[in-house]
Amino acid sequence: MLRRATRTLLSIVMVMAGTVLGVGATAGTAQADTCYTWNRTLSQGSSGSDVTQLQIRVAGWVTSGERLAYDGSYGARTAAAVKKFQAAYGLAADGVAGPATFSKIYALQDADCTPVHFSYSELNKCNSDWSGGAVSAATAKSNALKTMWKLEAMRHALGDVPINISSGFRSYACNNAVGGASSSRHLYGDAADLVGSPSFCTLARQSRVHGFSEILGPGYPGHNDHTHVAFDPSPYWSAPSCGI
Repeated sequence: MLRRATRTLLSIVMVMAGTVLGVGATAGTAQADTCYTWNRTLSQGSSGSDVTQLQIRVAGWVTSGERLAYDGSYGARTAAAVKKFQAAYGLAADGVAGPATFSKIYALQDADCTPVHFSYSELNKCNSDWSGGAVSAATAKSNALKTMWKLEAMRHALGDVPINISSGFRSYACNNAVGGASSSRHLYGDAADLVGSPSFCTLARQSRVHGFSEILGPGYPGHNDHTHVAFDPSPYWSAPSCGI
């Protein structure tokens, strides 16, 4: 906690310093981050890998049923997600990603690029190397990172309450051991089973506005004791006991 607080304070100080020196209009020049540093302000029309990195971190700030593409193209949906991210954290909500937006992201991420309230170990309780699933180990781990950032958005939207994960990535062996479906999104690394509090129905309802395209919860067979969220190319929501 001390390290995170120190990084947050440093972010604020460096952005202020950059503004005083007249370099506040270009992102990244005032501060280097241990995970990833943006070196320019981004807005609609921008493209590149830095836009993709931004999309990963704001993909959880969308409207109900919407999904943000990780395509490196700063379009209207990316601008809208950035605007919602900014509003959620008390920033000027203009949809333009500049120094203040990046400083908030820097404060929210650890050195391995995971959001501060989640970790790779929470998303993989199966093995140590992310192997054995339906996609390569690198892809499974990358998918898990995207899921964590959506969960970070959901956590904040719910009032910064802890969100507990009982299962994330599974190899085929791990999936078979727990009786998972043969086509489970857990095999792809983009699924998470949520337990504890808030209630399962609260989690199921809230996840609809954070970029999850697969939501299964109470009332769906085998899901009365957790809420399952994932990124499925074929969207499907079912939590009948929750009105979904």
